[in-house]
Amino acid sequence: MDLGLLVVHQAADASVKSRTLGKSCLRVSALGYGCMGLQSVYGPGTSRQEGIAILRAAVDRGVTLFDTAEAYGPFKNEELVGEALAPVREKVVIATKFGFGINPDGTRYGLDSRPEHIRAVTDASLRRLKVGTIDMLYQHRVDPKVPIEDVAGTVKELIEQGKVKHFGLSEASAKTIRRAHAVQPVTAVQSEYSIWTRDPEHNGVLATCEELGIGFVAFTPLGAGFLTGKIDTNTKLDPADFRSISPRFAPDALPANMAVVDFLRRMAAKKGITPAQLALAWLLAQKPWIVPIPGTKKVSRLEENLASAEVELTSNDLREIDEAASRIPVQGERLPEAVLKFTNG
Repeated sequence: MDLGLLVVHQAADASVKSRTLGKSCLRVSALGYGCMGLQSVYGPGTSRQEGIAILRAAVDRGVTLFDTAEAYGPFKNEELVGEALAPVREKVVIATKFGFGINPDGTRYGLDSRPEHIRAVTDASLRRLKVGTIDMLYQHRVDPKVPIEDVAGTVKELIEQGKVKHFGLSEASAKTIRRAHAVQPVTAVQSEYSIWTRDPEHNGVLATCEELGIGFVAFTPLGAGFLTGKIDTNTKLDPADFRSISPRFAPDALPANMAVVDFLRRMAAKKGITPAQLALAWLLAQKPWIVPIPGTKKVSRLEENLASAEVELTSNDLREIDEAASRIPVQGERLPEAVLKFTNG
C-alpha cells in the first residue's frame, strides 16, 4: 500500500489506533496532538478560528490526546484548547502543565513548583480549559528548590479532590521519576525523542519507564519540522521562530544535519511514504507505550502524520535506520543553552 496516497484520501471520520500509557488505564490515540505550535513558537501563531479548526479536525480524525500548558502563550493556548474541545470533552484526554513562575501579565520569574503555586495554577487551568477535571497534569520542568516528593504529594491531593486524574513529569531524570513515582504513581513521562534526539535511550529514562510501567510521550518527534524534509539550508526562518536561535538550525550546523534528512528521504521513498511518516513510524515501533505528539497548523500535515500509525517497519527496516543514524553525528544541542538548563532535573 502506498501510504503517501493514504494521506490524501484519509476520511474525516477515520479512527487512529490506540495505546495505553504504561500500566495505567489511560488509553489514548497512538499519536496525540501537541498544541504548543498554535502560538507564536514557530513564527506567527494561528488565529482563534484557525486554531479551533485544526483542533476539531484532529478530533474528527480520531486524535484523543491533546497536550497544552499554561506556559504556552502564556495562558492563551489553554484558552484556545478549552474553547475548541468543549463540545467534544467526553471524547478527549487533555493534558496540561505547571512549573513555571508566570505573572498575570505573562512575564516569567523562573521555575515555581511550590505546593501553593501548583494548586493556584491548577485552578486557573481548570477555568481556562473549561473542564471539571484535568486528565493529565505534568510538572513542566523539575524545580530544584522544591523536593519532588512535595510536588508528587500535592498532585496526589489534587487527584483525591477530583481536580486531576493522572500525574506526569516532563524532562525529568530517571532518579526524579523514581522518587516521584514512590509518592504518587506517574502515568507518563514527557521528553523530546526522535530519530535525531535519542537522549531518553541513554540517560535511563526509557528504561525506568519500562521498569515502573510508565508511559512515554514523545514531544518534538519530527525534530521541530526538520525531519519532515521541508527545511533546508535555503529556508528563511521568521525572527520570532525559536528555531532561529536553536543550535541545530544554526548556519554552521544545518548543512551537516541535512544528512539525517537525506537518509530519511531515500528510505521513505523505498517504502512509498514521506520522511515524516517514516520518522513517526520509527518512534511508534520503539515501544508499545510510546505516544508521539506532533503538532501542525495544516490539515494535510495532520493527515500525513496520522497515517504513520499504519506504517509497518520490519526488523530490517529498524536496523537499517539505527545503523544509518549511528553514522551521522548530529551537530548542535537540541535546545538553546538557556532552555537546556531546565531539563533532566
